[in-house]
Amino acid sequence: MKTSHLCAAPSVSSVQSIGPVVAEAADLVRQLSAEGLLSAEAAERRVGEIARELAATGTYRQSEQELLAGTRIAWRNNPQCIGKFYWKGLEVRDCREIDAGGGAESALFEMLVEHLRLAWNGGKVRLLLTAFTPAEPGRPGPRVWNGQLIRYAGYRRHDGSVLGDPETVELTEAVLRMGWRGQGTEYDVLPLVVQWPERDPKWFELPPDAVPEVRISHPEYPWFEDLGLRWHAFPTISNQVLDLGGLRYTLAPFSAWYTCTEIGARNLSDTNRYDKLPEVARGMGLDTSRDRTLWRDRALLELTAAVLHSYDQAGVSIIDHHFATKQFVRHEERELKHGRRCPADWSAIVPATSGSTTPVWQRRYEPTKALPNFSPHQVPWAAGSSAPGAVVDQ
Repeated sequence: MKTSHLCAAPSVSSVQSIGPVVAEAADLVRQLSAEGLLSAEAAERRVGEIARELAATGTYRQSEQELLAGTRIAWRNNPQCIGKFYWKGLEVRDCREIDAGGGAESALFEMLVEHLRLAWNGGKVRLLLTAFTPAEPGRPGPRVWNGQLIRYAGYRRHDGSVLGDPETVELTEAVLRMGWRGQGTEYDVLPLVVQWPERDPKWFELPPDAVPEVRISHPEYPWFEDLGLRWHAFPTISNQVLDLGGLRYTLAPFSAWYTCTEIGARNLSDTNRYDKLPEVARGMGLDTSRDRTLWRDRALLELTAAVLHSYDQAGVSIIDHHFATKQFVRHEERELKHGRRCPADWSAIVPATSGSTTPVWQRRYEPTKALPNFSPHQVPWAAGSSAPGAVVDQ
């Protein structure tokens, strides 16, 4: 997966814009030198090469070392992630050769499916990012519409309620308008919507073997399995731009393993998501007539315990929030020993349940934005009226 970029001569505006790119590229190369990956002399030579390539073409191609090490540093710099203790273990696939030629969407889709299969790894989930061609002057990069490569549909009912995941209602309605039809269940896997700028988006159904799921049961409550809860085995974030050395990788999906609270205390519990706590509480025989019985707290704990138990039983990688926060503190201390700060958003690092029992609770962090890093995409679709089939009764 190695090619060189062939670009037309840059326009006046692109020539004027390369100054910031040169500066960010030079900063990245010098970071690699400071961390012992390049000698100072090699770093300065490389900065000169990049400046000349930018002047000639308006862009430049990063080396494999710059892509790999820079992506790892971008993860390390991201203030939203609690799992950065493992930043050196991130693997990066180089899929930059896919361009906007004929069949590009299908080629992108096949690489995305391969990414999911590789990340799954039989349940031993791998830390994996796939980098596709970055944006260039006058040529924005590709992207997928999905916030994660695996997400469940959300169908708006006539009474305003939602069957499935309320967070994906607008995306679901967008793909319904494009002609997709799901099965109308709570856990319909959405298709991937792939798009090159200035071209119509195309949707593709994910094959079943690329969508491993875990059915949720409880170690002490046999009735729990009858709730029919499930979740996909691992997250793959796909709505983030990788800002790396002055280039913007608009499609750079990133897979990791779950923390149990992400599923049990958020995805399946939040009232604006699957809102399953009332069902769990009824199964436990709890009094849900008033908050003072703490039925939500008790149901939340058992649902989170069920998620952890189920993933363990299925042999799928997952960590608990106590382990995750202890590892984060170890990461912070290790960074300080290397003379680096640890950017973090406290609200993202503290777990959704039992936060005060974890070591990050009494710490304070600065969510500073350092480069390289990840930044969110704008939503690509426009919410509109529902297409036929977008509203369901059940």
